[in-house]
Amino acid sequence: MIRLSDTEITNLIAEVKPLPENYKSVIRLKHKKGHSERDFDVLGVDGHDFRVILRQSHANILDFSAILAYRPIRSSELFILRRYNGRSHEHTNSIEGNTFYGFHIHQATERYQELGSQPESYAEPSDNYDSIDKAIERMFTECSFIIPPQIPSNQGTLL
Repeated sequence: MIRLSDTEITNLIAEVKPLPENYKSVIRLKHKKGHSERDFDVLGVDGHDFRVILRQSHANILDFSAILAYRPIRSSELFILRRYNGRSHEHTNSIEGNTFYGFHIHQATERYQELGSQPESYAEPSDNYDSIDKAIERMFTECSFIIPPQIPSNQGTLL
């Protein structure tokens, strides 16, 4: 099982992650039974491997996740650094004891790993996005992704 310190987590999130030129087609969700999804890998400038995981329910457009995960060298295990969730369920932080319902961002922490919980069990409510497109934009901004210059188009959404 992967264990990372808060400093290691912060450094991985801060590592610059260049997106490919065709990133809009790469993040376009593919329909599956009951949901749409897309996973793709990004190599950080310091050589770390990251995976972006996108999911959205067909039944409830507010049931989605935009996830940034880290994959250590010579491992198939993923360590979720951040998860931007939709407004589809209640969340409780077990250490703090606070419960909320709404859009929220999960963050990996050393404290929750020490409890034996999933590293990203801690979450904070967010009012900075209200759709999967805006959650992806926020994740790209907050997690040091570099978006290549785009030729202007009439497309209004990322997906």
